[in-house]
Amino acid sequence: MKFTELICKNKTKILFLFLLLLMSVFPVNKGQNAAFANNLRQMFINNSVFIYSVNIRTFGAKDYNNNDIIEKDLGEVSGTFINAIPKLKELKSIGINTIYLLPITKVGKLHAKGTAGSLYALDSFDTINPQLLDETEIAPDINKQAKQFIEEAHKLNMNVILDLPGCGSYDLSIEKPFLFTKDFEVEYPSDWKDVRIFNPYESDGKTLNKSLLDEHKKFINLALSLGADGIRVDSAAIKPFAFWKELIDWTREKDSNFFFLAEASPLWENPIGKKFKNNYLSVEELLSAGFDGFYEDWSDLTSIKTNDDFYKKIKNDIKIIEKFNGEKSIIGTFATHDQTSPALIGNYYWQMTNWLNVTLPLNPYVFDGYPSKDTYDYKFLGKKPDITYTDNSDSYDIKRGVVDLFNFSRAPEFVDSKNYSPDFSEAIQFWYMMHPIIASKEIEFLKTNDIQVFAFRRKLNTDSIVVIGNLDTSGVHKAKVSVPGLLKNDFVLPFRMNEAPVAKNGSLNVELAPYEIQVFAIKKSLNKT
Repeated sequence: MKFTELICKNKTKILFLFLLLLMSVFPVNKGQNAAFANNLRQMFINNSVFIYSVNIRTFGAKDYNNNDIIEKDLGEVSGTFINAIPKLKELKSIGINTIYLLPITKVGKLHAKGTAGSLYALDSFDTINPQLLDETEIAPDINKQAKQFIEEAHKLNMNVILDLPGCGSYDLSIEKPFLFTKDFEVEYPSDWKDVRIFNPYESDGKTLNKSLLDEHKKFINLALSLGADGIRVDSAAIKPFAFWKELIDWTREKDSNFFFLAEASPLWENPIGKKFKNNYLSVEELLSAGFDGFYEDWSDLTSIKTNDDFYKKIKNDIKIIEKFNGEKSIIGTFATHDQTSPALIGNYYWQMTNWLNVTLPLNPYVFDGYPSKDTYDYKFLGKKPDITYTDNSDSYDIKRGVVDLFNFSRAPEFVDSKNYSPDFSEAIQFWYMMHPIIASKEIEFLKTNDIQVFAFRRKLNTDSIVVIGNLDTSGVHKAKVSVPGLLKNDFVLPFRMNEAPVAKNGSLNVELAPYEIQVFAIKKSLNKT
């Protein structure tokens, strides 16, 4: 029987069976819960966290003249905690259960990137960025507003993660030089000219820098006072094991459920030079220190050309998780604030990242604007600023296709009831419906007769999903994918495909456009013939 005929004959029955089986045991709560309790660590380990990352400074911004820059002198409004609150219900309605806030701490203004200052130029560990204050309230209080935002998220049963920057601002290095390394007083990682490297040790090079630890504890106290459920630590690997071990143990004495996510990947190299080589931690060391998870770095997906390289990447991360008896997990990073928008690369590529994000054994992660396929192609790119709030009057410091972290700019295109990609909606609904299968850390890599076509299967008992994709950027590929145990009478339901493949006993014959991805759900037939 042709695969398309099988679909038409059984689609209603298959969908009913999957819903009956999977949603009855579905572990992720999408409903509201007034009595919120932080269970983020366990949710993360169970691959039950769907993260949506936002920059509060732009999230609720109002750009009335649509030139992409917020001109306050014209009455335009930048993002605040208060004008971000109404958007929470929209995010909840599409299935987001965790909000990750890019740094909300005060930012530096010297040697600044952009006209508002980089979010990652940390100028204080316990002072919230006054740029995020809504001044329309009577006697506005920035801490109360931030706490209100988190409380409103909790009312919707959504977790909130705060971001802890890895370096300090140039301003802070002048104010508190004892926090910084003297060897690097004029150096900085990559092109981030506005930050300096912290020194985790005292002058003897062995004793932990108590002042720096105390500053980090101030940040933790701020996060706890606001009601945050955990933190993501920027450039976690550049500080030593003993530093994180002490900080995490200290935090867990206050809140045993507080979540720690390390911005680290097994494939990354030290970004701050040879002098810090011995201090650069492996992912395993970070997890041993108490971090709950790390990054499955997919920023290089465009450079992966063979299914073997694709499989190796996933296998390496699974091996790390297995060393910790499955008590750790990872997040997908197909679209972060550091990467070019997948939508700018093309719709097929965006679709591939979208579906890999919800089918691999990880916690899905997307950045603000991704669901609506924002290309972050700002209209002020290459122009000289008219107004600046820092010492930088020469450049906005933005790159085409990368979300702006340095200026008062427009909000990324937002997913709401009037403007969202049905493709993203379909994928996240699939993630919820198939969660008992997807949440497992097990994955089976399937054989194909084409090295540029990958295929994998995720199983729960006799039910499974199969994902097939073409890694070629320009060529159409025909491939035979071996699916052991597949019978002609099995119910096969397509969720993502352009053209139906032919299903035969034990295989699927597919034709894939460049970067095309196909996703199927398979339920075993009771008839074994």
